Amino acid sequence: MNELELKYGCNPNQKPSRIYMEDGKDLPITVLNGKPGYINFLDAFNGWQLVKELKKATGLPAATSFKHVSPAGAAVGLPLSETEAKIYWVDDLGELSPLACAYARARGADRMSSFGDFISLSDVCDADTARIIKREVSDGVIAPGYTDEALAILKEKKNGNYNVIQIDENYVPAEIETKQVYGINFEQGRNELKIDDELLANLVTENKEIPQSAKIDLAIALITLKYTQSNSVCFAKGGQAIGIGAGQQSRIHCTRLAGSKADNWFLRQSPQVMNLPFVDNIRRADRDNTIDLYIGEDYMDVLAEGEWQKFFKEKPAVFTREEKRAWLDQMTDVALGSDAFFPFGDNIERAHKSGVKYIAQPGGSVRDDNVIDTCNKYNMAMCFTGIRLFHH
Repeated sequence: MNELELKYGCNPNQKPSRIYMEDGKDLPITVLNGKPGYINFLDAFNGWQLVKELKKATGLPAATSFKHVSPAGAAVGLPLSETEAKIYWVDDLGELSPLACAYARARGADRMSSFGDFISLSDVCDADTARIIKREVSDGVIAPGYTDEALAILKEKKNGNYNVIQIDENYVPAEIETKQVYGINFEQGRNELKIDDELLANLVTENKEIPQSAKIDLAIALITLKYTQSNSVCFAKGGQAIGIGAGQQSRIHCTRLAGSKADNWFLRQSPQVMNLPFVDNIRRADRDNTIDLYIGEDYMDVLAEGEWQKFFKEKPAVFTREEKRAWLDQMTDVALGSDAFFPFGDNIERAHKSGVKYIAQPGGSVRDDNVIDTCNKYNMAMCFTGIRLFHH
């Protein structure tokens, strides 16, 4: 199949719409179920590149959760702790496969952003992973294959209309990319930069120690940034992205956004959140929204009289600013990647508040000395990669 006609483009008024191969070759995908749309395919193809690179860089199965052509989460298949299984709402599923752990992490890091996601998997989708996907609100999935049991589970989703795409894992795209904007053709070489330990070798801070676990987290952050709408910053810890700030015009706003998401990820592991007395049969989306409000500044939206009864069996105590700060002070050894240089030390100050210990960024700012000095103040280890990772 050389082309696939789509219902419409980014919006219903944008017709006609299709994906096709200009060289006359067949498309490297097969639609096994559903009718994926224009944005679905943008998410699918960007996400597939991300997980393919993560698998190659780490040797572990990888998953990503995409929304609006940027990852909401990305992770590799490390085992889940008891706490992680609980905050990702998979503790009732027993021991999970590595691929299922990867998707649980990718989906669970930022559940607000990943609601209605498009999923990319590096490996053949197994039944464990399909069972997690089935229970979440999602638009579709792309993977190099599906077990018979997994495909049967996925075909039950959305009344049989869930989008399931299989991609040829041996497909190699052309070295030159083209796209058209306003009738004008753009052309560039594909970003084939290999992200590995060698890229992290130029340590410019007094602290020059980056353990292997942090190198994996930095690789996850940088590979995630390759497929995140710029400007972008990514916080990572324990084999997964825990906060992604995408598409901001100012780098400090990227850092603040990613940092606030990382904070929320850690706050969800606090006793105050883990022990929230939710009413029986609360919907998953309502539970996630309630947690997000409870740990934020608008907590009275769910704690006010007449409101808390909708969500809780008994009224929880306010999670005070002081209690939240005390809990967040326990978050340590976080890795941070940036797709371009930090122009000021304020980004490092904000990163420090979210437990960042390891940083990878291109370097090259006229204020590199200020950024390095700020890292040294907090005994952070920072490397200059010398490579920008813009993606548009």
